[in-house]
Order: sequence, then C-alpha cells, then structure tokens
Amino acid sequence: MAKESKQLDWRWVWLGAGVILILVFFSVRSLTRDRLEVRVVEAAHQSLESTISTNGRVEPEMKYQEFSPISTTVKAVYAQTGDHVDAGKVLVKLDDIQARARVAAAESGVRTAQALFETAQHGGTLAERQASSSEITRAQIEHDQAQRDVDALTKLQATGAASSSEVAAARQRLQSTAAALEASQNGSKNRYTPGDVDRAQAAIRDAEAALAAARDVENKTIVRAPASGTIYTLAAKPTDFIEEGKLILELADLKHERVRAYFDEPEIGTLSVGQQALIKWDAKPGQVWKGHIERVPVTITQYGTRNVGEVLIAVDDDTDGLLPDTNVTVTVTTSSQANALSIPREALHVENGKPYVFRMIDNELKRTPVTYGTMNLNQVAILSGLNAGDWVATGSISGQPLQEGVPIRPVK
Repeated sequence: MAKESKQLDWRWVWLGAGVILILVFFSVRSLTRDRLEVRVVEAAHQSLESTISTNGRVEPEMKYQEFSPISTTVKAVYAQTGDHVDAGKVLVKLDDIQARARVAAAESGVRTAQALFETAQHGGTLAERQASSSEITRAQIEHDQAQRDVDALTKLQATGAASSSEVAAARQRLQSTAAALEASQNGSKNRYTPGDVDRAQAAIRDAEAALAAARDVENKTIVRAPASGTIYTLAAKPTDFIEEGKLILELADLKHERVRAYFDEPEIGTLSVGQQALIKWDAKPGQVWKGHIERVPVTITQYGTRNVGEVLIAVDDDTDGLLPDTNVTVTVTTSSQANALSIPREALHVENGKPYVFRMIDNELKRTPVTYGTMNLNQVAILSGLNAGDWVATGSISGQPLQEGVPIRPVK
C-alpha cells in the first residue's frame, strides 16, 4: 500500500514538472520571438472637419466697363489706376470730330425723311401740287368750253344751222375733255398710295434711330464714372489711338467682392449654399479672408482640361487689399462634427466594402470591425466599434503588412 502511494506521488511530481517546462518554453518563446514595431495612436474625441480646396478668381459683385464707341484718339485722361471716383466724374475724353460729323449726317437724314413723309402725306411737294392744280384748272376750262360748244351746236341743229356731224364732233371733244379732267383730278389724289405714306413714316423712324445712335456715340466720347468706385483697370493714355470696342477702363466698389471658384465635377455633390469658406492669396501669405457659398453650380463647364462647376463665394470680411482678377485658393468646409471619436485615416482599412481597424490588445493586433462617418485628409470619425482610449495601429515601421494576432512592439 505504501509502495503504491509513493508511485502516485512521483507521477504528480513528473506531471507538475512537465507543466512547468511547457510554461517556461512558451514564456521563453514569447520573450525571444521578434515583435513587429508598429505605430499606434489613441482614439480620442476632437472636432472634425471635412474640407475641399480649389482655385478661384476674385471679381467685384458689380463692375462697370467702359469701351471706346469709335476708332479715334485719346484727347485727355483725368484719373489713374487706383483712384476712387464719384459717379459722373469725367475720366477720359476722346476726339469727337468723327462723332460730330455722324450726328450732322444723321440730322440731315431725319430732315430728308420728314420732307418725304410730308410729300407723301399731302400728295406731293408744293411745286407738284401747284402744277397739278394748274393742270386741273386748264382741264376744267377746256371741259367747260366743250360743254358750251355742245349746247350751242345743239340749238343751231334745231334751227337747221348746224349739221349732225358738227354736233357729234362737239360731243366727242366734250368726252375727251371730261376724261382729261378726271385724269388730272385722279392724278392729284392718287400720286402717293397709303403704302407710300407708311414707308415714308418708317423711314422717319429709322432716321431718328440713327440720329439717337449717333448722339449716343458723341456723348460716349466723354467717358464719365458710371458709379462711385475704384478704377482698377485703365487702358487709355493721352494721344493713344484706340479702336472701336476696345476697353478703356474698369471700375467697381472694391469693398464688395466675391470669388468665382472652380470645383471638379465629383466634388459638386458635397457643396451647398451657406457652407463656410476660407480664401487665401499667395501675394499676401498669412492673411485669410472668410466667406460662404452664395451660389452652387447649375451646369458643368470646361475649364482647361477639367470639367468644373462654378461656385460663387461671398466674402464676409473686409475685402480691402484683395484685388480683382487675382487668383486665390478657396477651402470650403463641407461637413463639421464636434467631439467626434476620431483616428488617423491610415488606421482605417476597407475590405470587400467592410471597414475595420487593427486594435492593440495586450501588445497584439486584433482586427476590429467599425463604422465611420465624416472624414478629411487626415482624420476619420468612428461611429461604432471603438471607444475613447483604444489604441489602433496606423502601420509598421518596417513597412510590413499588419495581420491579425501578430505580437507587436508599439511605437507611440
């Protein structure tokens, strides 16, 4: 009995020793095994914004452009670029000799058209009417004389003093004079038709329109400020020859400007009216102007090699120092989330449409499914799957891929 008890005691001794050896083996293996150095970051709550940046161009909300009405020379310039001027101030004078000649020719055209209309309306000129009246009077006298001749010969025929042939000839002359009288009267009345009168009246309207245009050109040879504002383009100098239609100057209220920004087609869906924007100009580093989206694109246009939508950005800050036609960088905040649980974007992985991260648990990587929301270029908001204080891997130091269950040496 005692012998059997001793055998059982040795069995337990050997079993315990084996367990100890196994534990020592795995402990030594765990301690001696190479561990992958991995950068880890703690998930933390912070404000997270998603932004889009693009290029844009500054333009006044309301700008005025003045062009040369004719090809002529510049007589005088009374302002320079950068001047603030009041509405109505004379800025440039052009040589108006040609313009005045056009006005004189147009005035002559109006007088001619009016004279033609009066002629058509009254049946001819005064000389024509006088000649027509004389012709009618002569025809009337001849007709009256022929009528008297017929009456006299008819009485003589009754007494046998005149033959039938003489009476017939007299009546023939009466008919001829009657026809001549009627022709003279009709010619006086129908010299001009109603259509002739209408055309003459239309000619007056055309001539008056030409005169108004000529006077407008003459007035525009004196270039005045169309509104109060600042001259930011002045392309005329005294004695310069300037062609018709060429830009003379541009003027605007530079305290009210906006930016026309060009966003690529895939980005347009995230834009909406009211979103905040930041405007930067390389010529003034460190200075930022705040604004907001005033109008979103209504169509897609070609801009160089890009398909873009034009977005109007209202500038909320004072625009002093922000010059028109300058190229700027516009950054729009498309979404914003306060106190969002966020991690770096490189910590987020997506496989077959399912997002996940590698969470560090006891110095090993554990693949953890997550759902995410707002993201920007650097951070992504985690909606579920992680808690504040969890550590996630962003990548290995050596560039080796991350795997489930790999023991790591965290680098924070």
